[in-house]
Amino acid sequence: MIPRFINVIRQIERNVIYSLFGQPPRELALAYVHNPPPTPAPRKFSIKDIIGDGYLMAVPKFRRTIERRLKRKYGTPEYNQKILLPKTNILVCKECGHHYESGRLCGNCYKKIESETKEIKAKIVEKLGSSPIDKEVIVLYEGENVPDQPQEFWKGKRIIEMKKERPQWFSKNLLQRSTQEPSDSKDVKPTDLA
Repeated sequence: MIPRFINVIRQIERNVIYSLFGQPPRELALAYVHNPPPTPAPRKFSIKDIIGDGYLMAVPKFRRTIERRLKRKYGTPEYNQKILLPKTNILVCKECGHHYESGRLCGNCYKKIESETKEIKAKIVEKLGSSPIDKEVIVLYEGENVPDQPQEFWKGKRIIEMKKERPQWFSKNLLQRSTQEPSDSKDVKPTDLA
């Protein structure tokens, strides 16, 4: 590192002198060519000189071919046979009749729910704008009346009216809050969600 720095400083010094005083006389140049300075002995570099304080990581040199990838994924009789097993956790949706894996949502039903949610969001943005919603929003569909609740219940809540009937799968109980105020009683009360 230091020899490089010294060479850079010498080169800068030489360029400054040439720009101020011009080139040296030809005799000096010839003398310089005939008597070159002795070349330093070649230095042996080690890995430590190249890397310094860094570290090497093991990375693949070549990309795996498609054949090798498939052998790793599915196996071969010579290498390791990975037998493809049929799925036994496929269920039929009771609502729409489509197939889905157990432990997951039915994809077809989820698309219906997603489209309905997008409509509700669009209606909320249309009525309330894109400002933050700081009050509770209640969605009422066509043909539904405001539930019989005391006047204090409706204070500060915003009502969004959808101009279509409520889908059968979209229960009214979904609008109830799942969190309740903490209670000290030991009695377990049934909820309206069942």
